[in-house]
Amino acid sequence: MRKTITLSEQEATLRQLLLDVSNYIGTLDGHSRPQLRFTGGWVRDKLLGVGSKDIDIAIDSMTGYHFGMLMKQYLEQPDTQAKYPKSVKLSKIEANPDKSKHLETTTAHIMGLDIDLVNLRKETYTEHSRNPQMEFGTPQDDAMRRDATVNAMFYHLDNSGIEDFTGRGFNDMERGLIKTPLSPYQTFKDDPLRVLRAIRFASRLGYSIDPEDERAMSDPAIWEEFKLKITRERVGIEITKMLRGPNPRQALHLIDRLGLYKTIFTIPGSESSPPGTALSNWQKAYDELQTMVNVESEDFDGQNAMVIVKSILFNKSEEVYPMWLLCAFVPWARLGRPAPKKPGGVAPTLAKMSAQEGIKADNDSAKLIDNAASHLESIIQARHAVIKEESTTNPLKRKQDDVSRQEQGLFIREWGSNWRCSVMYAILTEITESAPEQHHELLEQYARWLSTLKDLDLLEAYQLKPLVDGKKLTKEFETKDGPWVGKALKVIIAWQLRTPDNLSPEAAICENREQIQSLIQDGNHARPSDVNGERDGQKGKKKKQGKGT
Repeated sequence: MRKTITLSEQEATLRQLLLDVSNYIGTLDGHSRPQLRFTGGWVRDKLLGVGSKDIDIAIDSMTGYHFGMLMKQYLEQPDTQAKYPKSVKLSKIEANPDKSKHLETTTAHIMGLDIDLVNLRKETYTEHSRNPQMEFGTPQDDAMRRDATVNAMFYHLDNSGIEDFTGRGFNDMERGLIKTPLSPYQTFKDDPLRVLRAIRFASRLGYSIDPEDERAMSDPAIWEEFKLKITRERVGIEITKMLRGPNPRQALHLIDRLGLYKTIFTIPGSESSPPGTALSNWQKAYDELQTMVNVESEDFDGQNAMVIVKSILFNKSEEVYPMWLLCAFVPWARLGRPAPKKPGGVAPTLAKMSAQEGIKADNDSAKLIDNAASHLESIIQARHAVIKEESTTNPLKRKQDDVSRQEQGLFIREWGSNWRCSVMYAILTEITESAPEQHHELLEQYARWLSTLKDLDLLEAYQLKPLVDGKKLTKEFETKDGPWVGKALKVIIAWQLRTPDNLSPEAAICENREQIQSLIQDGNHARPSDVNGERDGQKGKKKKQGKGT
């Protein structure tokens, strides 16, 4: 690990600009020259040799907004305009504790760098709030209030020196350790969100968490404070950062090992929660997913089950995050749905509810989870159908089996565009429910099934469009639009799945004419418009009689 920092050209120019602004402020009446420091994550990442475009700048004697306004004033001086950008757009970010913004800051974009300007501060917490009382502090105060020693070092702009006021930042970085500067119990009690931040930093950096900190993180009293002080939106932000980070498996493992699952992935106020067996087996799911993420096709021959599954399900790099998100909700997979609130209604799955309520998942994420949980059984059924057929039918004949192609294609259309994610959810769920010695056979079955879907050219079946539209059908059958049209289009789609080489719209209508006519007749016999028309006619007759009277 490095113990000095070498600035990039952009960073060096920014440093000189800030020093010039500091000197300028020192010449103004009623102002002293402020001391400036780069802080936190930027210092840590530079010591690790990782570049960063985001820099937090701590100021010792004024607010970030005040400094920003004076910086803007300095840049408007005629003799500085040739040296630095003519203008800097400042944005004042008000304090928002629910988003971990306890103090207002000022942001600016300068020379391709995003900077946050904020004063050095110390924090005093009250008993029932994670929102601290803020006041100006010393560099020591500011360092000790931070969530981890590795995030508490400063780069002093005056002398380019690195300051480690906690006395252990360098040492903890060398050891690969996440440790709070102060007592972990008090640190987490004051702000329980720091528990999730510790997990996130550990997974991002590949560090371990100090044993004393881990004990405090698992303390039931801390999690009671968590429930009182932390908004679910903030929980979701931290979980999303973990799952989008470089090591989501480690993040889930820490949550699992520290016994935090039911506090994080929960339905607040509900008695529903995953059974103990689902939680005790959850590690199988995130370990299996990590193995699949890591596997490379060149590591095995083309017949390796895991390579086959990955090649079909991971067809885009951006799909890795949804897989990890679904993995987090595998313990909820078998809990199904609660009773609907209204007769005839359909309640969301408990997996979706835990995503919506526990981590405030966005609509797309909640829908992804709901679809995966909803289609779990039908995915297993579809796999079983092909594997069973394999055992009784010649494989060459099976690939040409029109009925099998129709059935599997309709399944994929039912599952929708995210069907690959739903299949991964099913795999991970079944992995948690099976003994380790059965995992290979399970993957082999999924590989054979997915290979069959590929051979039958069904991987994109959810995008299949009917060869004819509703307008053509109503014209062809000389009747009005109605519910029969949607049903008829499904008949057409099923026919297309059975006969993929026939692309004739006329053939699609001709070969399904009898079935479509039956749908039209069934619809005509029960059309609400007929009933309404009769009633309307009766009403019209009465009105006419009344008018005559």
